[in-house]
Amino acid sequence: MENPQSPQASQSVNNGLVLANPADATFNFVAVLQGRASSTHTYRAYARWIDRYLADMTGVSITRGRARRARMEALPLNRIVPIMNSTLLRTWLGQISVEQQGKQALNQARSAIITLSSLLSEAGWLDDYTAAAMTNVRIPRAETGQRQGRWLSVEQVKLLMQGAEDIATTNIQRARNAVIIRLLCVMALRREELTEIRWKDLHTQAGRPVLLIHGKGSKSALVDIPNVVLKSVQRWAPYMSEDGELPSPERYLLCGFYKSGRPRPGGLTADAIWRVVKDSARHAGLGNVAPHDLRRSVAGNLEQSGVPIETISRLLRHSNIAITQQYLSKLPRENEGALLMADLLDFDPD
Repeated sequence: MENPQSPQASQSVNNGLVLANPADATFNFVAVLQGRASSTHTYRAYARWIDRYLADMTGVSITRGRARRARMEALPLNRIVPIMNSTLLRTWLGQISVEQQGKQALNQARSAIITLSSLLSEAGWLDDYTAAAMTNVRIPRAETGQRQGRWLSVEQVKLLMQGAEDIATTNIQRARNAVIIRLLCVMALRREELTEIRWKDLHTQAGRPVLLIHGKGSKSALVDIPNVVLKSVQRWAPYMSEDGELPSPERYLLCGFYKSGRPRPGGLTADAIWRVVKDSARHAGLGNVAPHDLRRSVAGNLEQSGVPIETISRLLRHSNIAITQQYLSKLPRENEGALLMADLLDFDPD
């Protein structure tokens, strides 16, 4: 292993990957991950788990949005290196498994920390033996797939959509919330996908409005835009226009805005979208609802209404129907056998 003060390590300093002042050295996880992560979704997931690991192990606060990216660009080595070992990783995975995290989430958490340990080892900040030992840590036994989550009925989805507009305090906020909630509740997009949409991703093909979605694993897809979603986008567009012109093609579709009503530069974060859904659900009296619950609700309600699984799979943009079948298997089922038995026993209702 090279000494961090060696000439080659100094070259890494010049490249901006590691700031090698031993007193306050930092590690730029964002820069060095570029050759490892397949998509922005992977980066965000890894950043979320690394932020959680650092908070759980050292007591610092959880960050979100731009603050999280800033932390990932300057991870404090005096805090992160001491907690990079197999014993703490195994303990931490056990702790988060108690929260009923599914196997998929636990695998993602493990991959995030092991990837960080590998990158630290390559940069000369962690010894090879420790990094190798961490790769041998296995996740605790957990349920396969994703957590059960919530499944909203059609009526509840309507309440949520109305709630998104009701919580708005200005017309611009109401118009933006309508776009967010309709993309989630009608088109079943992931919240991370919403953050990637730019105005140039809206097209017309063969006379039909379509949207280019930047999905997981660097996969993209062109999908039709339903009229109810298109109308909300058209109502939102004037607030994003500059001097009466159409929004710049390179601008993000969704963004924050100043008190003056002027759009902020940059796009809306995934955490901001989460807050819109959370606040809308609570306003509608639905309790805790996560953005991914809306994707699950679209699938469940379509299946209940008799839509073929092939159609649902195309909407969710799954690579094959088997994934969609596993997805739908997590939804609550009517206990037909118990209902039939209750009828056979002919119990009088209380």
